[in-house]
Amino acid sequence: MNIHEYQAKEILREYGVAVPDGNVCYNSASARDIAKRLGDGPWVIKAQIHAGGRGKGGGVKVVKTPREVRDVAREMIGMTLVTHQTGPEGKVVKRVLVEKGCNIANELYVSLLVDRATSKVTLMASTEGGMDIEEVAEKTPEKILMEPIDPLTGLTAFQCRKLAFKLGLEGKQVGQAVKLLTGLYEAFVGTDCALLEINPLVVTGAGDLMALDAKFGFDDNALFRHSKIRDLRDYDEEDHNEIEASQYDLSYISLDGNIGCLVNGAGLAMATMDIIKHSGGEPANFLDVGGGATIERVTEAFKIILSDAKVKGILVNIFGGIMKCDVIATGVIEAAKQVGLEVPLVVRLEGTNVEKGKKMLAESGLNIVAADGMADAAQKIVKAVAAA
Repeated sequence: MNIHEYQAKEILREYGVAVPDGNVCYNSASARDIAKRLGDGPWVIKAQIHAGGRGKGGGVKVVKTPREVRDVAREMIGMTLVTHQTGPEGKVVKRVLVEKGCNIANELYVSLLVDRATSKVTLMASTEGGMDIEEVAEKTPEKILMEPIDPLTGLTAFQCRKLAFKLGLEGKQVGQAVKLLTGLYEAFVGTDCALLEINPLVVTGAGDLMALDAKFGFDDNALFRHSKIRDLRDYDEEDHNEIEASQYDLSYISLDGNIGCLVNGAGLAMATMDIIKHSGGEPANFLDVGGGATIERVTEAFKIILSDAKVKGILVNIFGGIMKCDVIATGVIEAAKQVGLEVPLVVRLEGTNVEKGKKMLAESGLNIVAADGMADAAQKIVKAVAAA
């Protein structure tokens, strides 16, 4: 689960991390009032959407007068902001963050993430703040600093000082870095994060460290422990089908292709998408119904796939172990009858009760194409979609 920047900064304040003074608002009049309360300008107006690259898309503006604050906020609220992370459709801005301007002397990058290679939380830093870290890693990997954190000791002051020196910090900045990095680590662990990113972490003109931007990504499986964080979820920023899928414990991720996938097991789902691509098609989603799915969950999964206007065909690929093939067949038949099947459907079934499942599909009266093996299924759905 992701949250907005202003929400992330509220959490950081609780952990003693320095962030700019500011507040969120939903209309231009409130934006002007917030700016006046913050004191003399300049101020920064920042669009609040779940995407990076807002500045390049016109979602971050520096203004000098309360009137400019009002006018810029009025333009920003309601606009469709397009960045490299939103896709060409963009996202509608429904709120803005008004902050006191900051005199920036230098920009750095800091993040915490779970490194599966070391099975540890890792502190990552770079002198290249304000840039896409993926680009830095590709072009100048030597500028990426990594510090694995022992889960028994936590982040130590020694590790913080070592990184501070490598980032070119000196004097009082080293002590500030220890406090700030320790606060970030405590926030990461205390809220069960999957990712915490500060880009940029700035050195101000006065020589102080401040988190100018903040991004949190939380482990969905741990949200039951954090009701306050769970309440920060903004459903307007999420894909409707992904939200609907979560209500039925379905693992669903929307993609850009036109072939819907209904599969049991994450590994098989990944392999199914790969073989669709290999056969010349484009998957429209990742969807894992799980090993113990009920008829209701299968039916809802099928309906979610069909609700995507991009989907021009569906591939059902089931290897029945715990999940029985006749259960999948029943779900497919029920969903197809409820929503009206108007796109090609290819089904590949193997495993428990496979003959019973195939018989049910064959006798359903629906236009279903049976497949023998994954390769055959992928080729048939790609061909059917191309001919549709």
